[in-house]
Amino acid sequence: MINAFDPKATNAIGTREREMIARRQKLLGPAYRLFYANPVHLVRGEGVWLYDPDGNPYLDVYNNVASVGHCHPHVVAALARQAAVLNTHTRYLNPVILDYAEKLLGYFPAPLGHVMFTCTGSEANDLAYRVARSHTGGTGFIVTKLAYHGVTVAISEMSPSLGSHVTLGGNVRTVPAPDLYRGGPSVAERFAADVRAAIADLRAHGIAPAALLVDTIFSSDGVFSDPAGFLAPAVEAIRKAGGLFIADEVQPGFGRTGEGMWGFGRHGLVPDIVTMGKPMGNGHPIAAMVSRPDILARFGEATRYFNTFGGNPVSCAVGQAVLEVIEGEGLVENARATGAFLAAGLRQLAERHEIIGDVRGAGLFVGVELVKDRAGKEPATEETARLVNGLRERRVLISAAGPHANILKIRPPLVFRQEHAEQFLEAVDAVLGEIAGG
Repeated sequence: MINAFDPKATNAIGTREREMIARRQKLLGPAYRLFYANPVHLVRGEGVWLYDPDGNPYLDVYNNVASVGHCHPHVVAALARQAAVLNTHTRYLNPVILDYAEKLLGYFPAPLGHVMFTCTGSEANDLAYRVARSHTGGTGFIVTKLAYHGVTVAISEMSPSLGSHVTLGGNVRTVPAPDLYRGGPSVAERFAADVRAAIADLRAHGIAPAALLVDTIFSSDGVFSDPAGFLAPAVEAIRKAGGLFIADEVQPGFGRTGEGMWGFGRHGLVPDIVTMGKPMGNGHPIAAMVSRPDILARFGEATRYFNTFGGNPVSCAVGQAVLEVIEGEGLVENARATGAFLAAGLRQLAERHEIIGDVRGAGLFVGVELVKDRAGKEPATEETARLVNGLRERRVLISAAGPHANILKIRPPLVFRQEHAEQFLEAVDAVLGEIAGG
């Protein structure tokens, strides 16, 4: 795992945290991972800040889950208010789920008229997987080479970023990420050609294509956003083959790209299915799948769908409150403006630090690729780890992505403002100076 704590390391970790790590390993087992060489012990959050037990603030430049800021009072109040009234499930009539469904669907293009609720993005993608198979009659899925879409059995087999120990499904084909930095300007044509080749390979093995499933900011692959519109030829290819386009908006959704609510909007597309998760409830476990009604028709006729907690009144009240905050505080525009300021500041740092090879992204989802030399673009993996951990020691939280773990993955809460970006830029500048100095 990228940026994972090594329990065998002999780092100078405080006694209190060392004891907690030992207790955690005893109780939770070996499969969980912690961030950073020196794990962070957190007890409270507010806005863009996280706090340790001693009251030290950490600037959160990574957690898109708390999309409108940690513990936003409007969201907390909505959760508490509904929890004190009623919490059941979707097999009873209740107006809260309907009010939220109407409001949420109002952010989508008109053809996307149905929403189904789950608890996690993994569940939403798993449901989309089932619906796509039901509608198309196909079983073949195409994802990018370092995609992450979830942890159910079916979806983990479409999530190569989980590592080589998780075997890809026999019905899954991977294509290279649409990398403008390394691949040159013909990214749209190249990505579409790779999708067509994957379709041909599926058919050669007797597998009918069901869908192209992509995270529309390609976050795990290394954050690939430009040029806007490059996805369209690949989507045309999968539809021509009888498959669907599933837009995974778990990470780029809810205004993060600063150009509307959804990442797919930057590409001028209307997906067949959209999946959402994490930022939807600001940390509360709510997720969803939105679809064209005709796509859900066959699935609904043949299948009874029920998720005990998906669409419960408390979760829907939370989701409604998140949308109200995004609207009321102008957070889509803030993502655009603050993201532009942040990207410009990072490009200025690149003028002083040769290690910064590329700055890319949209809104408050920015990738910074670090390279050993700009001509050869050799990944600076070790230096990226030093930067991430050096920022942690300055109480700035960030992580990395990409096949070589050399791309900073910057996606702070949407309430991240210019003054926070300035603090982040100063810290990056300082740590890169330390790395350059040996």
